Amino acid sequence: MFEKTIMGIDLAGSEKRDSGIAVLSGMEFLFIGIVHSDDEVMGIAARFMPSLIAIDAPLTLPIGRKSIDERSDVHFRECDLQLRKRGIRFFPITIGPMRMLTKRGMGLKDKLGKRNIKAIEVFPGASYDMLGIKRKEKKEIVEEFTRGGYKFEKRDYTQDELDGMMCAITGNMVVGGGATALGGEDGTIYIPHRRAKLL
Repeated sequence: MFEKTIMGIDLAGSEKRDSGIAVLSGMEFLFIGIVHSDDEVMGIAARFMPSLIAIDAPLTLPIGRKSIDERSDVHFRECDLQLRKRGIRFFPITIGPMRMLTKRGMGLKDKLGKRNIKAIEVFPGASYDMLGIKRKEKKEIVEEFTRGGYKFEKRDYTQDELDGMMCAITGNMVVGGGATALGGEDGTIYIPHRRAKLL
């Protein structure tokens, strides 16, 4: 089993909203909680020194778009189109609140990069779909995590926290070779192999 420390972040577009964060080492979650500011995220990263951070937020722009704020008919990256081909539902990065999330995600990736911490893009909705777990069914998600052998405190978790855990698990799959990279020149998103085991 991999013993790398992986951090997962279900990032909110605004620091006023809850972001779920989880730190995974092997099969044990060392930390699960809610944060708000980028400074809090960076503080937890400094505390646990993860080898990889898996973020649920767009981290790149489509080719042909200079910024997230410009008016353009370019709305999808190659990885987005590949998600759509697989029948995975998602919000385009240029629509409404996703614009703010994209801007924050790209900024956080830059901050982490300056600390030599690698960040990758994941999507817990796609991870649930690929693993055959119903999205937003908190009880089922917890049961699947437990069945998969993950160790964590038994308490009520918010959906943001569970999604942060799923981000970390997906990052674990990336390290262990259990994930597929979708994308092209304009970015990559990682999803589990279809019906992969929760490793």
